[in-house]
Amino acid sequence: MVVLFFEVGNWEELEDRWEFKGGVGGLKSILVEEDISLAGLFDKIYGKLGLSRDTMDLVLSYSPPLNKKCSPLVLKDDEDVAALLASRSDSTCKIPLGVIVEPTEVCVYKKSSQESSDDTDGSHDGFHDNYFDVDYCDSEPTDVGSSRQKLPVFRNVERTDNDNGASVTQPAEGNPVVDPLLRLTGAASDKPVNVPTTEASDSTFRYGSDLHEGKYFNTKKDLKRKLSDIAMKGNFEFRTRKSNRSLWVIECIDPNCSWRLRASKIVPESTKFVIRKYVGVHCCLLLNRNANHRQATYVVIGEQVAPQYVGVEKGPGPKGVQTFARTKLGAQISYYKAWRGRKHAHTLIRGSPEQSFHIFPSYFHMLEKLNLGTVTRIEVDGESRFKYLLLAFGVAIRGFRYMRKVVGIDGTFLKGQYRGILLVATAQDGNGQCYPLTWGIVDSENEDAWTWFLTQLKEVIGDTDELALISDRVPSIKKAISTVFEKAHHGACAWHVAQNIKNKFKCADIMGSYWSAVNAYRCEDFAGYMTEISHRYPRVAEYLENEVGFEKWSRRHYPGLRYNITTTNMVESLNSMLVNARDFPFVALLDVIQEKMSKWCNDRRIVAMAITAPLTPSRESEFRPRFAQSNGRHTLQLNPVTYHVKGGELEGVVDIFNKTCTCKEFDIDKLPCVHAIAAVHHAQVSVYSLVSPYYTKEYYVLAYGETIYPVGSQSQWDVPNGVATRVVLP
Repeated sequence: MVVLFFEVGNWEELEDRWEFKGGVGGLKSILVEEDISLAGLFDKIYGKLGLSRDTMDLVLSYSPPLNKKCSPLVLKDDEDVAALLASRSDSTCKIPLGVIVEPTEVCVYKKSSQESSDDTDGSHDGFHDNYFDVDYCDSEPTDVGSSRQKLPVFRNVERTDNDNGASVTQPAEGNPVVDPLLRLTGAASDKPVNVPTTEASDSTFRYGSDLHEGKYFNTKKDLKRKLSDIAMKGNFEFRTRKSNRSLWVIECIDPNCSWRLRASKIVPESTKFVIRKYVGVHCCLLLNRNANHRQATYVVIGEQVAPQYVGVEKGPGPKGVQTFARTKLGAQISYYKAWRGRKHAHTLIRGSPEQSFHIFPSYFHMLEKLNLGTVTRIEVDGESRFKYLLLAFGVAIRGFRYMRKVVGIDGTFLKGQYRGILLVATAQDGNGQCYPLTWGIVDSENEDAWTWFLTQLKEVIGDTDELALISDRVPSIKKAISTVFEKAHHGACAWHVAQNIKNKFKCADIMGSYWSAVNAYRCEDFAGYMTEISHRYPRVAEYLENEVGFEKWSRRHYPGLRYNITTTNMVESLNSMLVNARDFPFVALLDVIQEKMSKWCNDRRIVAMAITAPLTPSRESEFRPRFAQSNGRHTLQLNPVTYHVKGGELEGVVDIFNKTCTCKEFDIDKLPCVHAIAAVHHAQVSVYSLVSPYYTKEYYVLAYGETIYPVGSQSQWDVPNGVATRVVLP
């Protein structure tokens, strides 16, 4: 014989385990044979509790002795009982049995006489009858109580009001229903059981439910979304019994549960659905509730989490979506389902990749309409499949006249479904900030794509001797620039050249001399640094002179004017800014670009208008130390415009008319050097008169004086039919 302990109560799921919460009856024990059957075990427990099989059902379960969280095991056959008793053979393992007590046959459906006549075999299987199968689509929607006596009721109970005015369930006369926990405590046996009825259906859901017969939904999809949300929060599942364009019938996944809903269209030609019949009471066991259920589809998860991605570029990752589903929806979902839900949320907020291609013509039409002077281009092949696009906002085109004529160009990979390359050409404003001119998306980074993009850029900004184009040394870019631009000068990004040196020659220790050579203003200084490089690494010096060419990376030898811009960092910063948006569909990516540029225009306009100094903040901070260094210099006037300035480490001869100095800083940066400042101070001329206008507050304000407008909601677009019907395929 074996002593078996048990307790009456229910299971509660905790974070790391399932715990059985016993009732007021406390722990009980019975003596059973080692080979007892499941039926024999039920007899023992029914006898111990003094319960009748006619009024009460028992569910026997226990938590297995494992070192991890797992659901309780329900005893279903004799083998399960034997396994329970075998697990107790270890004296250190005393597993109590959990006993759940529930009323027998809780729900009974009352048929009308008309419905009973439809049962040809006279059988009845609860709710699996024509009550939820008859099509009520042509009938008027009923209110909450219109079919009350067709709703399920509990056998042998009736509703009364207690002393506090609350509605409770009383046993019907002659057939009382006794609370088993009251029996265990020795209380009077005629106390009622508080069993929920259909009138208390709102208490079924932990978070409440406002469903009722006659409730309308705009679409079937809205109704499904509502029911999925309720099911997840209530930790139950439902399945579809019937579904078509005008009808939806669902039931709890537990065949013994009373929960049912039937909805249909108001009229056949409408999209609106109305709940025709609804039974909101659950009588399924808690053990049948499932947090990882079928209603937690990636579509439902995506719809629920979608607001988290509005107005942000990144939003929650898959793990964040898992946390959202668990804390907000009560659903446990896999990482893969979270990933798909996140992807679906992106589609809801930003559109699908395929949709981007279809709306390109309309989208660009609205950009041009709302932003004067904006240039857009779409290039397709002979089968109308997308190849290239270009976008240049009119505000940026007009603002380029107030920028130094140095343009950095580069490309970066896109990571969306259709990949592609994002190309950008950007200038730098007088405050040292990026000023994007043109954006392009091409199928791949090759000579044809670069030639097309640079041709569009040339149409936007022109081609002059003053123009400098800075890029890395990708052969396709070099060849495209030489093909398209006849007057502009091409320079190499000094940072990319440095990376090539380190990778090719493994000589990172020479980088100090290299960067000094890059930034040298005078030929003598440049020659000294190159001599140092050639003595230590002759092959590096040969590479810089013959393979790259001094004129490509040294600002002293550059044939045009690149000011202090020696790298394409201004382009790289734009690529970094879009690191998350590079995942987006193309139109959503362009929306992010428009939002960024609109914000920059507004924010920088505010800053520019608040400036009190003559120069932009960054140039003013650079200029003031030079002004301090000019004090104490000896200045000798050679003629009305030329001055010889002595003192300090280096002398200089300044021409204040041509704005030059023999130190070459004034010539290249177009910002007065210490010699020029000393000269104009001697000449009693304003030092700011020698500063390039590109650095002034006036140009800074003019560059950001206009606004870039968004296209707004697609439903508000006004697009000619010829544009809207243009075909652009992925």
